[in-house]
Amino acid sequence: MCTGKCSRFIAFTLYPLVLLSIICNILLFFPDWKTKYVKEGHITDEVKYMGGFIGGGVLALLPALYIHLTGEQGCCANRFGMFFSIIFAAVGVAGAVYSFIVALLGLSSGPMCQIDDGTWGMPFQNSNLEYVKNHVMWNQCKEPKDVVKFNIALFITLMVASVLQALLCASQIINGFFGCLCGTCNDTEVKTVV
Repeated sequence: MCTGKCSRFIAFTLYPLVLLSIICNILLFFPDWKTKYVKEGHITDEVKYMGGFIGGGVLALLPALYIHLTGEQGCCANRFGMFFSIIFAAVGVAGAVYSFIVALLGLSSGPMCQIDDGTWGMPFQNSNLEYVKNHVMWNQCKEPKDVVKFNIALFITLMVASVLQALLCASQIINGFFGCLCGTCNDTEVKTVV
C-alpha cells in the first residue's frame, strides 16, 4: 500500500476524533446544560486542564493537517515530508497521552457537585472508581442533575478518542518511517503517474 494513501487515511480518521475531543471538553464545562456552574467555579480542575481541547484537539489537529498534506504530495519526492510527519505524529501521540491522563484523572476524581448538606465538593474523589459501577452512590450528588452520568460518559469518550488518536499517530510514525526509507508509493503507481 502506498504510504501517501496511508497518510491520507490516517489524517481523515484523525479529524473526527479531534472534533469529538474538542466537543467533549467544551460540554464538560456545562453540566446540566447550564453556564452557572462554570461561572460559580463548580467545575473540577480536570475539566479546566482542557485535555480534550489541548491534547486531543490542538495537539492532534496539527499532526493531522501535516500528515494530510504529506499524503497529498503524491509519489516519489516526498521522503523529507514523511520524515517530518514522524515528528508531527509524535506530537500527536504526546497530545493523546495528555488527553488520556487528564480524562482518567477526571474520571477517578469524579464530578464536583452539591451534596446533602448543601455544600459543594467531590464526594467520589477517594472511591477508587467504585462509584462508576455503583449507581446508588450517584444519589450523593443533588445538583447539577445527572452530573455523574454526564461526567462519566464524556470522560470515557475522551479516553477512547485519545487511545484511537495515539494508535493512529503511532501507525503514522511507522508509515512515515517506511515512507522515508522506501519512498511514498509502490511501483504500479509510479508507472501510472509516468
